[in-house]
Amino acid sequence: MTGGRPPVSGTVGPASAGGPPVSGGGVPAGSAVRRIAVIGAGPGGLYFAALAKKLAPHREITVWERDARDDAYGFGVVFSDETLDGIAGADPPVFAALSAEFARWSDIDVRYAGQVRTCGGHGFAALDRNRLRAILQQRCADLGVDVRYRTPAPPVTRLAAGYDLVVAADGVRSATRAALAEAFRPELDERHCRYIWLATDKVFEAFTFIVEQHDFGALQVHAYPYSRRRSTFIVEMAEEAWRKAGFEEPAGRETGRGESDLPSVLRCERLLAAHLDGHRLIPNASRWIRFTTVRNASWHHRNVVLLGDAAHTAHFSIGSGTKLALEDGLALAAALHEHPLLEGALVAYERERRPVVESAQRAAQASLEWFETVGRHTGQGAEQFAFNLLTRSRRVTYGNLRARDAAFVDAVDAAFGGAADGGAAARAGTAHGAASAAGSPDGGAAGVPPMFRPLRLGRLRLRNRIVVPPLATFTAVDGMPSGFDRAQLGAQVLGGAGLVFTGMTAVSAQGRATERCPGLWTDAQEAAWRSVVRAARELGDTPLGIQLTHAGRRAASTVPGPDGIGHPLADGWPTLAASPLPWEPGAPPPRAAGAAELAGVVADFAAAAARADRAGFDVLGLQFGHGHLVSGFLSPLTNHRTDRYGGPLEHRLRLALEVLTAVRAAWPAGKPIVVRISAADWAPGGTTEAEAVAICRALAGAGADALDVSTGEVVAHQEVPYGRGYQVPFADLVRNATGIPTVAVGAISGHDDANSVLLAGRADLVAVGRAHLYDPLWTLHAAAEQGYAGPGARWPEPWQPGSSRPPGPGADRVAPRLRLLPEAAAPVHRRWLPADGPAAGSRDEDAGRRDEDAGSQDQDAGSQDQDTGRKPRTEPVSD
Repeated sequence: MTGGRPPVSGTVGPASAGGPPVSGGGVPAGSAVRRIAVIGAGPGGLYFAALAKKLAPHREITVWERDARDDAYGFGVVFSDETLDGIAGADPPVFAALSAEFARWSDIDVRYAGQVRTCGGHGFAALDRNRLRAILQQRCADLGVDVRYRTPAPPVTRLAAGYDLVVAADGVRSATRAALAEAFRPELDERHCRYIWLATDKVFEAFTFIVEQHDFGALQVHAYPYSRRRSTFIVEMAEEAWRKAGFEEPAGRETGRGESDLPSVLRCERLLAAHLDGHRLIPNASRWIRFTTVRNASWHHRNVVLLGDAAHTAHFSIGSGTKLALEDGLALAAALHEHPLLEGALVAYERERRPVVESAQRAAQASLEWFETVGRHTGQGAEQFAFNLLTRSRRVTYGNLRARDAAFVDAVDAAFGGAADGGAAARAGTAHGAASAAGSPDGGAAGVPPMFRPLRLGRLRLRNRIVVPPLATFTAVDGMPSGFDRAQLGAQVLGGAGLVFTGMTAVSAQGRATERCPGLWTDAQEAAWRSVVRAARELGDTPLGIQLTHAGRRAASTVPGPDGIGHPLADGWPTLAASPLPWEPGAPPPRAAGAAELAGVVADFAAAAARADRAGFDVLGLQFGHGHLVSGFLSPLTNHRTDRYGGPLEHRLRLALEVLTAVRAAWPAGKPIVVRISAADWAPGGTTEAEAVAICRALAGAGADALDVSTGEVVAHQEVPYGRGYQVPFADLVRNATGIPTVAVGAISGHDDANSVLLAGRADLVAVGRAHLYDPLWTLHAAAEQGYAGPGARWPEPWQPGSSRPPGPGADRVAPRLRLLPEAAAPVHRRWLPADGPAAGSRDEDAGRRDEDAGSQDQDAGSQDQDTGRKPRTEPVSD
């Protein structure tokens, strides 16, 4: 061997022949990592190699790449500002070389329904991926990294035996990950849309989303410039639309490695001719593929570590592939420098990077699901659709966009309010008529935050769109509401929400979730609730709701602790359910309800509804979710019956419709009924999206005025992807599939998120629960923080002096003028308008570019290249 290089084939030599003893992981005991093998010479692998060599020039670093140095793969990549800041600090020469060739702009164009809406202030920097790779190749050469092109890496077991560290940067189809699957425990989630990665010689001026509705369905494009002469152009379609559009047959033809699906490329060019202005689409091993989200339980095993797409992927609609790979490279190099032992370094690397990656993956998951179901939103107006698209990942919000481009948000606000001016037939944001924005000074006023727009629900006028959901206090005795219930309801009435619900209230003693839950099955309880309502009315005229429930198999449980979890009592009362399935292993099983018992349950709900009306409540809530009795009949996981209440959905719906019909008859026609459902069980074999929509349609047909769309708590073995706004997509699904007004729930605690949900048309009302426990005046404080003082947020008269945000430390300081001339404000809108011809000093991107049959690698090719160039950063840079 020359210079300590291991052979290409055969046995890889020991890490340090004749040196200190080698540990089980291949690391010399008591010494730093000196010999590193990198599998894959994509941007992530090269960047790591350069940084690791820069920090420790004595290291021997070998990069294995099966393809040639000059092979051209992919098109453009987009960087976020924070990633660029990291590159600038870590390796200024690389940053300087990149900066010299960036395409820069700040606008996003949304082309939809024959119109274009532009939002500025985002800030993008893009570059030809092959120039990025060339810059990193040169940097590695300058630092003395040994990069071996046209040389497949030896098996990972050999490398692990011969090197102190093996870095697997070998892509989404990582052979390393597959070889050590038992250690890494990968999860590969292949998604539902088809997409094809292309370029075009049309130079777009901004990041451009194109969404068109055709007879075969929706077609969408993600396009952005990356040089003076080229733009990336990704065409994406849902599977059904893709088949109907006729792409299945050409995509099914045999193609060699590196060949493109040319018939599909030409058909895309024809379909999108209006956006190409006579320019062509340029393939590079371009074929229709599905995106695969990669997750791994562990990123390292002994002395082997995954980097970039081998470890994780994030959907290209937020464009994080190259960004995440470069950040991985920086973090891994830094961890090796900061920790003397390899195991400590790898643990630190994963501990630092995993939260960042998982955050990006959550945003990417929300984004890809939005695009998978884009057809739900193609009935919206241009302004609202553009806002919906820009806020799809939940990272970018109403307030975030206002800070970037206030005029854009003002236009969307005006469209939202303009719909409200149309009266009852034109509800804000949609054409549905079941709920409408009520006429008021705020109805169409520009500058009014969406959460403070009024809404008419049935015959009831709500002054704003915020709901305090049922918040159980578990303070009742014998089903009687307590003094704490009275105090909590009073505080929430004072807090400014548009609608306030009491906690879950049982319709019978048997139906209580715990022995400390209130009820409404006796005259005494009715009188107590009447007193509670009367006391609340003395404080304000906020509409009051009460949620009725029968807890079913979730009855007879302990009072939950702060974590919200209760467990079945060992000596509780007999419980009733659809099927005799205990809530958790070892718990007493419930009794399967017979026909007479179910008739009794229906009568109990109707009687409690009549009592609630006499007690003075304005809105009735019905708990048909969260594993309570009716929910247990709706879910296939908990309903194993074979009678008229079990089997197909129409039978499982029977009890819910019987209860709702009886309640509707007992409850005044002018008063709204809001029904809560669990739209997903978060467990295999549970309620499907199609079933959730069908359930909601049936409930609306039986008299529900709105649906409170929650999820989960149906089975104890659920696996819920908790996170900010995680349940909002289900309210969006129901609202846009059925036209039924919905309440969005699920970890919504900020007014910015509430405004985003409403303005995007994902729900009509937003329930804010735990935040109201933290701050009963949450709604009023949200108004003060937004500078809103209109009728949608009415402060109690005695508290008027406190209705503005109090000054904090330093609020009385006035800054002196320290500039002779005022600094020009940064432009909100900036387009990519390059001069003709290639950038000075840059390579013409056609030079060395292989044609469409030249064999670039994509996600189906099993590439060692950790990023295929197919993940631009399309998400506006967030906080």
